[in-house]
Amino acid sequence: MSRTRSALTAAGFVLAVVAAATGIEIIRDGHAQSRPPAESQAVPARARVANSSDVVMALSQAFRDAAQSALPAVVSIEVEGRQRVAQTPRGWPFDVLPRDNQRGEQYMPMYGHGSGFVFRADGYILTNNHVIESADRVTVRFQDGRTMTANVVGRDPQSDVAVVKVDATDLPSVDLGAAESVEVGDWVIALGFPLQFQGTATVTAGIVSAKGRDLNILDRNEGVAGTSLEHFIQTDAAINPGNSGGPLIDLNGRVIGVNSAIASPTGYFSGYGFAIPVSIARNVANDLITHGEVRRPRLGITVGSVNEADRDVLKLSNLEGAKVSQIQENTPAAKAGLELGDVIVAVNSDRIRNAGELTALLAEKYEPGDKVTLEVMRFGRKLNATVELGAFDPVVRRDRVAARPTERGVARLGFSAAELTPRLARDVGLNDDAKGVVVTEIDPAGSARGILQEGMVLDQVNGRPIRTLADLERAAATVKPGDAVSVIARVDGARTMLNYRIRD
Repeated sequence: MSRTRSALTAAGFVLAVVAAATGIEIIRDGHAQSRPPAESQAVPARARVANSSDVVMALSQAFRDAAQSALPAVVSIEVEGRQRVAQTPRGWPFDVLPRDNQRGEQYMPMYGHGSGFVFRADGYILTNNHVIESADRVTVRFQDGRTMTANVVGRDPQSDVAVVKVDATDLPSVDLGAAESVEVGDWVIALGFPLQFQGTATVTAGIVSAKGRDLNILDRNEGVAGTSLEHFIQTDAAINPGNSGGPLIDLNGRVIGVNSAIASPTGYFSGYGFAIPVSIARNVANDLITHGEVRRPRLGITVGSVNEADRDVLKLSNLEGAKVSQIQENTPAAKAGLELGDVIVAVNSDRIRNAGELTALLAEKYEPGDKVTLEVMRFGRKLNATVELGAFDPVVRRDRVAARPTERGVARLGFSAAELTPRLARDVGLNDDAKGVVVTEIDPAGSARGILQEGMVLDQVNGRPIRTLADLERAAATVKPGDAVSVIARVDGARTMLNYRIRD
Protein backbone atom coordinates (compact mmCIF):
# COMPACT_ATOMS: atom_id res chain seq x y z
CA MET A 1 0.00 0.00 0.00
CA SER A 2 1.39 3.38 -0.97
CA ARG A 3 2.36 5.86 1.67
CA THR A 4 0.54 9.20 1.62
CA ARG A 5 1.96 12.55 2.54
CA SER A 6 0.00 14.87 4.76
CA ALA A 7 -0.36 18.46 3.64
CA LEU A 8 0.32 21.35 5.95
CA THR A 9 -1.32 24.67 5.23
CA ALA A 10 0.87 27.33 6.79
CA ALA A 11 -1.06 29.85 8.85
CA GLY A 12 0.38 33.02 7.43
CA PHE A 13 0.23 36.54 8.73
CA VAL A 14 0.30 39.92 6.98
CA LEU A 15 3.30 42.20 7.29
CA ALA A 16 2.01 45.75 6.83
CA VAL A 17 4.85 48.02 5.82
CA VAL A 18 3.91 51.66 5.45
CA ALA A 19 6.12 54.05 3.46
CA ALA A 20 4.39 57.38 3.49
CA ALA A 21 7.07 59.10 1.43
CA THR A 22 6.48 56.91 -1.62
CA GLY A 23 2.82 56.15 -1.08
CA ILE A 24 3.40 52.37 -1.27
CA GLU A 25 1.57 50.24 1.25
CA ILE A 26 2.00 46.47 1.50
CA ILE A 27 -1.22 45.48 3.14
CA ARG A 28 -2.34 41.92 2.37
CA ASP A 29 -1.17 38.63 0.98
CA GLY A 30 2.21 40.12 0.12
CA HIS A 31 0.79 42.18 -2.80
CA ALA A 32 2.04 45.76 -3.01
CA GLN A 33 -0.58 48.35 -3.77
CA SER A 34 0.49 51.78 -4.95
CA ARG A 35 -1.28 54.86 -3.63
CA PRO A 36 -0.06 58.42 -4.18
CA PRO A 37 0.59 60.38 -1.01
CA ALA A 38 -2.00 62.96 -0.13
CA GLU A 39 -2.42 65.48 2.62
CA SER A 40 -5.62 63.85 3.80
CA GLN A 41 -4.02 60.41 3.86
CA ALA A 42 -0.78 61.37 5.51
CA VAL A 43 0.14 59.15 8.45
CA PRO A 44 1.68 61.00 11.41
CA ALA A 45 5.26 60.00 12.17
CA ARG A 46 4.29 58.77 15.65
CA ALA A 47 1.55 56.57 14.16
CA ARG A 48 3.94 55.17 11.57
CA VAL A 49 6.37 54.18 14.33
CA ALA A 50 3.54 52.61 16.30
CA ASN A 51 2.37 50.63 13.27
CA SER A 52 5.90 49.41 12.56
CA SER A 53 6.25 48.40 16.19
CA ASP A 54 3.00 46.43 15.95
CA VAL A 55 4.34 44.55 12.95
CA VAL A 56 7.56 43.65 14.74
CA MET A 57 5.65 42.59 17.83
CA ALA A 58 3.33 40.43 15.72
CA LEU A 59 6.33 38.69 14.18
CA SER A 60 7.91 38.26 17.60
CA GLN A 61 4.67 36.79 18.92
CA ALA A 62 4.59 34.28 16.04
CA PHE A 63 8.08 33.02 16.97
CA ARG A 64 7.15 32.96 20.66
CA ASP A 65 3.95 30.98 20.11
CA ALA A 66 5.68 28.44 17.85
CA ALA A 67 8.55 27.87 20.28
CA GLN A 68 6.32 27.60 23.35
CA SER A 69 4.05 25.06 21.67
CA ALA A 70 6.98 22.72 20.92
CA LEU A 71 9.35 23.31 23.84
CA PRO A 72 7.65 21.05 26.43
CA ALA A 73 8.24 18.04 24.17
CA VAL A 74 11.98 18.67 23.64
CA VAL A 75 14.29 16.47 25.73
CA SER A 76 17.98 16.07 26.44
CA ILE A 77 19.42 12.63 25.71
CA GLU A 78 22.47 11.36 27.60
CA VAL A 79 24.20 8.19 26.45
CA GLU A 80 26.69 6.05 28.33
CA GLY A 81 28.78 3.16 27.18
CA ARG A 82 32.17 1.50 27.28
CA GLN A 83 34.83 1.31 24.63
CA ARG A 84 37.39 -1.51 24.79
CA VAL A 85 41.02 -0.49 24.62
CA ALA A 86 44.16 -2.46 23.81
CA GLN A 87 46.29 -0.88 26.52
CA THR A 88 45.96 1.44 29.46
CA PRO A 89 46.03 5.11 28.40
CA ARG A 90 48.67 7.21 30.10
CA GLY A 91 47.50 9.65 32.70
CA TRP A 92 44.54 7.68 34.02
CA PRO A 93 44.12 7.81 37.82
CA PHE A 94 46.19 5.16 39.53
CA ASP A 95 47.34 3.87 36.09
CA VAL A 96 44.62 1.24 36.09
CA LEU A 97 41.44 0.69 34.13
CA PRO A 98 38.44 -1.29 35.29
CA ARG A 99 38.04 -4.70 33.74
CA ASP A 100 34.91 -6.33 32.48
CA ASN A 101 34.34 -9.12 34.98
CA GLN A 102 33.08 -11.56 32.35
CA ARG A 103 35.70 -11.05 29.65
CA GLY A 104 38.64 -9.62 31.53
CA GLU A 105 39.01 -6.83 28.91
CA GLN A 106 39.95 -3.27 29.68
CA TYR A 107 37.55 -0.50 28.67
CA MET A 108 37.29 3.25 28.67
CA PRO A 109 34.09 5.04 29.62
CA MET A 110 32.21 6.68 26.78
CA TYR A 111 29.37 9.10 27.13
CA GLY A 112 27.69 11.61 24.88
CA HIS A 113 24.87 14.04 24.67
CA GLY A 114 22.19 14.98 22.17
CA SER A 115 18.59 16.05 21.85
CA GLY A 116 15.26 14.53 20.95
CA PHE A 117 11.55 15.20 21.07
CA VAL A 118 8.43 13.34 22.15
CA PHE A 119 6.22 12.70 19.13
CA ARG A 120 3.80 10.31 20.83
CA ALA A 121 2.40 10.96 24.29
CA ASP A 122 2.91 7.30 25.26
CA GLY A 123 6.67 7.76 25.49
CA TYR A 124 8.05 7.51 21.93
CA ILE A 125 10.91 9.92 21.22
CA LEU A 126 12.63 10.74 17.92
CA THR A 127 16.36 11.43 17.78
CA ASN A 128 19.38 10.72 15.55
CA ASN A 129 20.96 7.33 15.04
CA HIS A 130 24.39 8.83 15.61
CA VAL A 131 23.31 10.07 19.05
CA ILE A 132 22.50 6.61 20.45
CA GLU A 133 24.22 4.05 18.21
CA SER A 134 27.05 3.21 20.65
CA ALA A 135 25.08 3.46 23.88
CA ASP A 136 24.84 0.86 26.63
CA ARG A 137 22.43 3.11 28.48
CA VAL A 138 20.19 5.95 27.29
CA THR A 139 18.84 8.51 29.76
CA VAL A 140 16.18 11.03 28.80
CA ARG A 141 16.09 14.26 30.76
CA PHE A 142 12.89 16.32 30.63
CA GLN A 143 12.78 20.06 31.13
CA ASP A 144 10.81 19.67 34.36
CA GLY A 145 13.85 17.91 35.87
CA ARG A 146 12.64 14.31 35.52
CA THR A 147 15.03 11.67 34.17
CA MET A 148 14.03 8.31 32.73
CA THR A 149 15.96 5.38 31.34
CA ALA A 150 14.96 4.73 27.72
CA ASN A 151 14.92 1.62 25.57
CA VAL A 152 16.09 1.90 21.97
CA VAL A 153 13.15 0.79 19.85
CA GLY A 154 15.24 0.85 16.67
CA ARG A 155 17.65 2.87 14.60
CA ASP A 156 18.45 3.40 10.94
CA PRO A 157 21.95 4.46 9.82
CA GLN A 158 20.75 5.17 6.25
CA SER A 159 18.51 8.03 7.38
CA ASP A 160 20.22 8.82 10.73
CA VAL A 161 16.87 8.37 12.50
CA ALA A 162 16.35 6.52 15.78
CA VAL A 163 13.42 5.98 18.12
CA VAL A 164 13.73 5.51 21.88
CA LYS A 165 10.94 4.95 24.38
CA VAL A 166 10.43 5.78 28.03
CA ASP A 167 7.90 4.09 30.28
CA ALA A 168 5.47 6.99 30.66
CA THR A 169 2.10 8.22 29.43
CA ASP A 170 0.45 11.60 28.89
CA LEU A 171 3.75 13.22 27.99
CA PRO A 172 3.75 16.58 26.19
CA SER A 173 4.27 15.85 22.50
CA VAL A 174 4.85 17.87 19.35
CA ASP A 175 2.93 17.69 16.08
CA LEU A 176 4.70 16.37 12.98
CA GLY A 177 4.18 18.64 9.99
CA ALA A 178 5.00 18.21 6.31
CA ALA A 179 8.47 19.08 5.06
CA GLU A 180 7.25 19.31 1.47
CA SER A 181 5.15 22.38 2.38
CA VAL A 182 8.27 24.29 3.45
CA GLU A 183 9.99 26.42 0.84
CA VAL A 184 13.38 28.10 0.60
CA GLY A 185 13.18 31.40 2.44
CA ASP A 186 10.60 30.26 5.02
CA TRP A 187 11.27 31.01 8.67
CA VAL A 188 12.19 28.01 10.84
CA ILE A 189 13.17 27.47 14.49
CA ALA A 190 15.70 24.95 15.85
CA LEU A 191 15.31 23.60 19.39
CA GLY A 192 17.61 21.43 21.45
CA PHE A 193 20.41 21.26 23.99
CA PRO A 194 23.60 22.45 22.28
CA LEU A 195 27.03 22.42 23.91
CA GLN A 196 25.68 20.42 26.90
CA PHE A 197 23.53 23.31 28.11
CA GLN A 198 20.98 21.84 30.51
CA GLY A 199 17.77 23.06 32.08
CA THR A 200 15.57 24.56 29.40
CA ALA A 201 16.13 23.97 25.69
CA THR A 202 17.84 26.54 23.50
CA VAL A 203 15.84 28.20 20.71
CA THR A 204 17.43 29.64 17.55
CA ALA A 205 15.79 30.97 14.39
CA GLY A 206 16.66 31.32 10.73
CA ILE A 207 15.34 30.48 7.30
CA VAL A 208 15.36 27.46 5.02
CA SER A 209 18.51 28.04 2.96
CA ALA A 210 18.13 25.08 0.60
CA LYS A 211 16.27 21.78 0.22
CA GLY A 212 17.28 18.34 -0.96
CA ARG A 213 20.94 18.71 0.06
CA ASP A 214 23.08 15.58 -0.35
CA LEU A 215 26.14 15.63 1.93
CA ASN A 216 27.40 12.05 1.42
CA ILE A 217 27.76 11.52 5.17
CA LEU A 218 25.35 8.66 5.97
CA ASP A 219 25.92 4.91 5.91
CA ARG A 220 25.07 3.06 2.72
CA ASN A 221 22.75 0.08 2.62
CA GLU A 222 24.56 -3.08 1.50
CA GLY A 223 27.54 -0.90 0.61
CA VAL A 224 25.74 0.47 -2.45
CA ALA A 225 26.14 4.15 -3.31
CA GLY A 226 22.94 6.16 -3.49
CA THR A 227 21.03 4.11 -0.91
CA SER A 228 21.50 6.44 2.05
CA LEU A 229 18.61 8.86 2.50
CA GLU A 230 20.31 12.23 2.15
CA HIS A 231 17.74 14.86 1.27
CA PHE A 232 18.52 17.37 3.98
CA ILE A 233 16.81 20.65 4.70
CA GLN A 234 19.52 23.31 4.97
CA THR A 235 19.02 26.16 7.43
CA ASP A 236 20.97 29.09 8.84
CA ALA A 237 19.31 28.69 12.26
CA ALA A 238 22.21 28.11 14.65
CA ILE A 239 22.82 24.38 15.27
CA ASN A 240 25.74 23.14 17.36
CA PRO A 241 26.97 19.83 18.83
CA GLY A 242 24.22 18.64 21.16
CA ASN A 243 21.42 19.91 18.91
CA SER A 244 21.49 16.58 17.06
CA GLY A 245 18.10 14.90 17.25
CA GLY A 246 16.22 18.05 18.20
CA PRO A 247 13.32 19.37 16.13
CA LEU A 248 13.33 21.98 13.39
CA ILE A 249 9.87 23.57 13.45
CA ASP A 250 7.85 26.00 11.34
CA LEU A 251 5.96 29.01 12.63
CA ASN A 252 2.97 26.79 13.38
CA GLY A 253 5.12 24.93 15.93
CA ARG A 254 5.05 21.76 13.82
CA VAL A 255 8.17 19.67 13.25
CA ILE A 256 9.40 19.83 9.67
CA GLY A 257 12.84 18.28 10.28
CA VAL A 258 15.17 16.50 12.70
CA ASN A 259 18.42 18.41 13.22
CA SER A 260 21.31 16.16 12.23
CA ALA A 261 24.51 17.84 11.01
CA ILE A 262 26.41 21.07 10.46
CA ALA A 263 28.87 22.23 7.83
CA SER A 264 31.81 23.66 9.74
CA PRO A 265 35.61 23.82 9.59
CA THR A 266 35.71 24.12 13.40
CA GLY A 267 33.07 21.64 14.55
CA TYR A 268 30.82 24.46 15.71
CA PHE A 269 28.15 26.52 13.95
CA SER A 270 29.56 28.36 10.95
CA GLY A 271 26.38 29.35 9.20
CA TYR A 272 24.65 26.19 7.98
CA GLY A 273 22.93 23.26 9.60
CA PHE A 274 21.05 20.32 8.13
CA ALA A 275 17.86 18.54 9.17
CA ILE A 276 16.29 15.26 8.06
CA PRO A 277 12.89 16.00 6.48
CA VAL A 278 10.08 14.94 8.78
CA SER A 279 8.44 12.96 5.97
CA ILE A 280 11.44 10.61 6.00
CA ALA A 281 11.75 10.57 9.79
CA ARG A 282 8.05 9.82 10.26
CA ASN A 283 8.09 6.79 7.94
CA VAL A 284 11.29 5.40 9.46
CA ALA A 285 9.88 5.84 12.98
CA ASN A 286 6.61 4.13 12.09
CA ASP A 287 8.48 1.18 10.55
CA LEU A 288 10.75 0.83 13.59
CA ILE A 289 7.81 0.89 15.99
CA THR A 290 5.58 -1.42 13.95
CA HIS A 291 8.09 -3.84 12.44
CA GLY A 292 11.29 -3.35 14.43
CA GLU A 293 13.11 -2.56 11.17
CA VAL A 294 12.89 -0.18 8.24
CA ARG A 295 11.06 -1.61 5.23
CA ARG A 296 12.66 0.43 2.47
CA PRO A 297 11.73 -0.13 -1.20
CA ARG A 298 14.50 -1.10 -3.58
CA LEU A 299 14.91 -0.64 -7.33
CA GLY A 300 18.35 -2.25 -7.46
CA ILE A 301 20.19 0.59 -9.15
CA THR A 302 22.80 3.17 -8.34
CA VAL A 303 21.85 6.64 -9.52
CA GLY A 304 23.54 10.00 -9.86
CA SER A 305 22.43 13.48 -10.81
CA VAL A 306 22.74 14.59 -14.43
CA ASN A 307 25.69 16.78 -15.46
CA GLU A 308 26.41 18.68 -18.67
CA ALA A 309 28.38 15.83 -20.23
CA ASP A 310 25.45 13.50 -19.54
CA ARG A 311 23.14 15.91 -21.31
CA ASP A 312 25.26 15.79 -24.47
CA VAL A 313 25.98 12.05 -24.46
CA LEU A 314 22.47 10.95 -23.45
CA LYS A 315 20.71 13.50 -25.70
CA LEU A 316 18.81 15.21 -22.91
CA SER A 317 17.02 18.55 -23.15
CA ASN A 318 17.92 19.62 -19.59
CA LEU A 319 19.90 18.63 -16.51
CA GLU A 320 17.01 17.07 -14.58
CA GLY A 321 16.54 13.46 -13.54
CA ALA A 322 18.34 10.55 -11.88
CA LYS A 323 20.88 8.84 -14.13
CA VAL A 324 21.23 5.06 -13.84
CA SER A 325 24.94 4.35 -13.44
CA GLN A 326 24.76 0.78 -12.13
CA ILE A 327 22.18 -2.03 -12.18
CA GLN A 328 22.40 -4.95 -9.77
CA GLU A 329 21.54 -8.38 -11.16
CA ASN A 330 18.17 -10.03 -10.48
CA THR A 331 16.67 -6.85 -9.02
CA PRO A 332 13.38 -5.11 -9.87
CA ALA A 333 15.13 -2.61 -12.15
CA ALA A 334 16.95 -5.35 -14.07
CA LYS A 335 13.74 -7.36 -14.48
CA ALA A 336 11.90 -4.25 -15.74
CA GLY A 337 14.50 -3.73 -18.47
CA LEU A 338 16.24 -0.60 -17.25
CA GLU A 339 19.59 0.06 -18.88
CA LEU A 340 22.77 1.95 -18.04
CA GLY A 341 22.40 5.57 -19.07
CA ASP A 342 18.64 5.66 -18.55
CA VAL A 343 17.52 8.86 -16.83
CA ILE A 344 14.49 8.55 -14.52
CA VAL A 345 12.51 11.78 -14.75
CA ALA A 346 9.29 10.79 -12.96
CA VAL A 347 7.81 8.18 -10.65
CA ASN A 348 4.09 7.94 -11.34
CA SER A 349 3.08 11.61 -11.40
CA ASP A 350 5.99 12.96 -9.34
CA ARG A 351 8.77 14.69 -11.27
CA ILE A 352 12.38 13.82 -10.37
CA ARG A 353 14.96 16.59 -10.57
CA ASN A 354 17.99 14.77 -9.16
CA ALA A 355 19.18 11.49 -7.65
CA GLY A 356 18.40 12.54 -4.08
CA GLU A 357 14.77 13.23 -4.96
CA LEU A 358 14.35 9.72 -6.37
CA THR A 359 15.72 8.03 -3.25
CA ALA A 360 13.73 10.26 -0.92
CA LEU A 361 10.49 9.93 -2.87
CA LEU A 362 10.58 6.14 -2.86
CA ALA A 363 11.26 6.07 0.88
CA GLU A 364 8.57 8.62 1.69
CA LYS A 365 5.68 7.35 -0.43
CA TYR A 366 6.18 3.66 -1.19
CA GLU A 367 6.76 0.27 0.40
CA PRO A 368 8.24 -3.00 -0.86
CA GLY A 369 5.73 -4.70 -3.13
CA ASP A 370 4.23 -1.48 -4.53
CA LYS A 371 4.13 -1.15 -8.32
CA VAL A 372 5.30 2.13 -9.80
CA THR A 373 5.62 3.50 -13.32
CA LEU A 374 8.99 5.06 -14.07
CA GLU A 375 9.17 7.68 -16.82
CA VAL A 376 12.59 7.23 -18.40
CA MET A 377 14.60 9.13 -21.02
CA ARG A 378 16.77 6.74 -23.05
CA PHE A 379 19.07 8.57 -25.44
CA GLY A 380 16.45 11.14 -26.30
CA ARG A 381 13.47 8.75 -26.34
CA LYS A 382 10.78 8.76 -23.68
CA LEU A 383 9.54 5.41 -22.38
CA ASN A 384 7.71 4.00 -19.38
CA ALA A 385 8.74 1.03 -17.22
CA THR A 386 6.51 -0.64 -14.64
CA VAL A 387 8.48 -1.91 -11.64
CA GLU A 388 7.40 -3.90 -8.60
CA LEU A 389 9.57 -2.54 -5.82
CA GLY A 390 11.77 -4.94 -3.89
CA ALA A 391 13.19 -4.51 -0.40
CA PHE A 392 16.59 -3.89 1.10
CA ASP A 393 17.80 -6.32 3.72
CA PRO A 394 17.35 -4.40 6.99
CA VAL A 395 20.66 -3.16 8.35
CA VAL A 396 19.52 -2.66 11.92
CA ARG A 397 16.70 -4.67 13.43
CA ARG A 398 15.08 -4.04 16.78
CA ASP A 399 17.94 -2.92 18.98
CA ARG A 400 16.93 -2.50 22.60
CA VAL A 401 18.98 -1.06 25.43
CA ALA A 402 17.62 -2.65 28.55
CA ALA A 403 18.08 -1.41 32.07
CA ARG A 404 21.36 -2.57 33.52
CA PRO A 405 21.21 -5.81 35.52
CA THR A 406 20.91 -5.50 39.27
CA GLU A 407 24.41 -4.94 40.61
CA ARG A 408 25.74 -6.34 43.81
CA GLY A 409 28.00 -4.93 46.44
CA VAL A 410 29.77 -1.62 46.04
CA ALA A 411 29.08 -1.54 42.27
CA ARG A 412 25.44 -0.81 43.11
CA LEU A 413 26.55 2.62 44.34
CA GLY A 414 27.93 3.46 40.90
CA PHE A 415 31.65 3.48 41.64
CA SER A 416 34.63 1.29 42.48
CA ALA A 417 36.76 1.82 45.57
CA ALA A 418 39.91 0.57 47.24
CA GLU A 419 41.47 0.81 50.67
CA LEU A 420 44.27 3.35 50.78
CA THR A 421 47.79 2.11 50.18
CA PRO A 422 50.86 4.34 50.45
CA ARG A 423 50.83 4.76 46.66
CA LEU A 424 47.12 5.60 46.47
CA ALA A 425 47.47 7.98 49.42
CA ARG A 426 50.22 9.87 47.58
CA ASP A 427 48.11 9.97 44.38
CA VAL A 428 45.29 11.75 46.21
CA GLY A 429 47.57 14.09 48.15
CA LEU A 430 47.58 12.33 51.52
CA ASN A 431 50.38 11.08 53.72
CA ASP A 432 51.69 7.59 53.04
CA ASP A 433 50.26 6.30 56.31
CA ALA A 434 46.73 7.62 55.67
CA LYS A 435 43.92 5.10 56.19
CA GLY A 436 40.47 4.85 54.68
CA VAL A 437 38.68 4.08 51.40
CA VAL A 438 39.21 5.98 48.15
CA VAL A 439 37.02 6.14 45.03
CA THR A 440 39.08 4.64 42.20
CA GLU A 441 36.62 4.83 39.31
CA ILE A 442 33.18 6.18 38.46
CA ASP A 443 31.00 3.80 36.45
CA PRO A 444 30.24 5.70 33.19
CA ALA A 445 26.77 4.15 33.17
CA GLY A 446 26.25 4.34 36.93
CA SER A 447 24.29 6.52 39.32
CA ALA A 448 27.28 8.42 40.71
CA ARG A 449 28.52 9.82 37.37
CA GLY A 450 28.70 13.59 37.54
CA ILE A 451 28.37 13.54 41.34
CA LEU A 452 31.39 11.75 42.78
CA GLN A 453 34.96 11.92 41.47
CA GLU A 454 37.91 9.58 41.40
CA GLY A 455 40.28 10.31 44.27
CA MET A 456 37.63 11.19 46.84
CA VAL A 457 38.25 9.64 50.25
CA LEU A 458 35.03 8.39 51.81
CA ASP A 459 34.08 9.34 55.37
CA GLN A 460 30.42 8.31 55.47
CA VAL A 461 27.74 6.68 53.29
CA ASN A 462 24.15 7.23 54.49
CA GLY A 463 25.47 8.13 57.92
CA ARG A 464 27.63 4.99 58.29
CA PRO A 465 31.34 5.61 58.98
CA ILE A 466 33.55 4.18 56.22
CA ARG A 467 36.99 3.00 57.30
CA THR A 468 37.37 -0.23 55.32
CA LEU A 469 35.95 -1.85 52.19
CA ALA A 470 33.88 -4.06 54.46
CA ASP A 471 32.22 -0.93 55.89
CA LEU A 472 31.42 0.22 52.36
CA GLU A 473 30.02 -3.20 51.41
CA ARG A 474 27.69 -3.14 54.41
CA ALA A 475 26.49 0.37 53.49
CA ALA A 476 25.90 -0.66 49.88
CA ALA A 477 23.87 -3.68 50.95
CA THR A 478 21.22 -1.42 52.50
CA VAL A 479 20.34 0.51 49.30
CA LYS A 480 18.14 -0.50 46.38
CA PRO A 481 17.14 1.11 43.07
CA GLY A 482 15.35 4.39 43.65
CA ASP A 483 16.96 5.04 47.04
CA ALA A 484 18.78 8.27 47.78
CA VAL A 485 22.45 8.00 48.80
CA SER A 486 24.26 10.59 50.88
CA VAL A 487 28.06 10.54 50.76
CA ILE A 488 30.46 12.59 52.87
CA ALA A 489 33.93 12.60 51.34
CA ARG A 490 37.21 14.44 51.67
CA VAL A 491 38.46 16.35 48.64
CA ASP A 492 41.68 18.37 48.94
CA GLY A 493 41.37 18.27 52.72
CA ALA A 494 37.77 19.57 52.81
CA ARG A 495 34.73 17.48 53.78
CA THR A 496 31.91 17.61 51.24
CA MET A 497 28.35 16.22 51.23
CA LEU A 498 27.16 14.78 47.90
CA ASN A 499 23.71 13.27 47.34
CA TYR A 500 22.32 11.25 44.45
CA ARG A 501 19.71 8.61 43.68
CA ILE A 502 20.31 4.98 42.68
CA ARG A 503 18.90 4.50 39.19
CA ASP A 504 16.35 1.87 38.37
